[in-house]
Amino acid sequence: MKSWSRLPVLFARRILLAVTLAMLSLAPALANPMLLVDMDNFEVLHAEEAGQPWHPASLTKMMTAYVTFEQIALGRVTLDTPVVISRNAFNQAPSKSGLPVGSALTLKDALYVMLVKSANDVSVAIAETVGGDQVSFVALMNDAARRMGMSATHYANPNGLHDPAQVTSARDMAVLALYLRQSFPQYLPIFGTASVVLNGKTLESENKLLERFAGTTGMKTGFVCASGLNIVATVERNGRRLLAVVLGGASGRDRNERTADLVLKGLNGQALPTGQTVLNLANNVGAAPVDMRPRICGKESKAYVAAQEAAFPLGLEGQPSNLTDTVATASYTATDLGRIAVGVSIPRPRPAHVPMFPAAVAEASLAGDLRPALTAAPATGGTTPFPRPRPASR
Repeated sequence: MKSWSRLPVLFARRILLAVTLAMLSLAPALANPMLLVDMDNFEVLHAEEAGQPWHPASLTKMMTAYVTFEQIALGRVTLDTPVVISRNAFNQAPSKSGLPVGSALTLKDALYVMLVKSANDVSVAIAETVGGDQVSFVALMNDAARRMGMSATHYANPNGLHDPAQVTSARDMAVLALYLRQSFPQYLPIFGTASVVLNGKTLESENKLLERFAGTTGMKTGFVCASGLNIVATVERNGRRLLAVVLGGASGRDRNERTADLVLKGLNGQALPTGQTVLNLANNVGAAPVDMRPRICGKESKAYVAAQEAAFPLGLEGQPSNLTDTVATASYTATDLGRIAVGVSIPRPRPAHVPMFPAAVAEASLAGDLRPALTAAPATGGTTPFPRPRPASR
């Protein structure tokens, strides 16, 4: 039984809490970073807080993929290289693949599981396989960010699990997306895949635009409490190719609907060129990254979500939605190679086939100053002679 002397204090605290929540719900919604870019000419069509440092969460895996693609191009690994789930990889927090310690995937399958499921264990396993160890791989990530001019970006791990030192900006994520599209178009189907089947289980992407917003071609979502819900999305419709970045969403609905709304404004002419390109868009270098933890996972979350819903109700019950399309999505089946003993030499794969005629460059129209200083070795290392063809029959 409560003491009568404490009732006024308890009542006052409840009044104060109610007033605080009411004030928070009436506060204006936070202006989260948003950026819309025309991928054909890099023109910025819309930008809000695009240079503000932000925690990337699993958008980090876009750079993990980029560095891996570079190392494949340099001939240091191949798509057939086994990626083994180490104890360190297995101990990563979810989201995870479900594979036990010692299990292996080919590097190709591992990339699909990492990018579609956003599996943190597989991301670390890729880093250990490609870089030798996680620290060395993260150094490669930061070197690539430097070469790309991602001045607001620093990486501390390959999967995006929260680290205070892991930061980026909407501007930098757009630049990274453009590099991926320009330098490695052959891997873009991975970013547009909606599900991966592994050991009979379907692992689904959180990028719901792939199945509900026509023309979506990729790329990646991410979430930790400190970042809110992030997304980089690419859309191609009616001859237009647009790239949208939205950081800090209050919910999946908020993030996805804002992204679709931003793209639609670009498609229908409501978002026009600002006179800037993404390459000369400034980062707020030196500013502290925003910490969304109190608003997303803390005591302010209820009031914050209510404020965001009031400011942007699209997709709520009884409200119109931008995500009404029915899209046939791509799925991929990955193969669990089983347990591979560590320290046992793996047979070297056959040299990769070198085509007689080079493939057309899908992104040849992009500006030359976006290309990183990468000189790829031939797939075979340039040392393996190819058999001479048989003479034609007479």
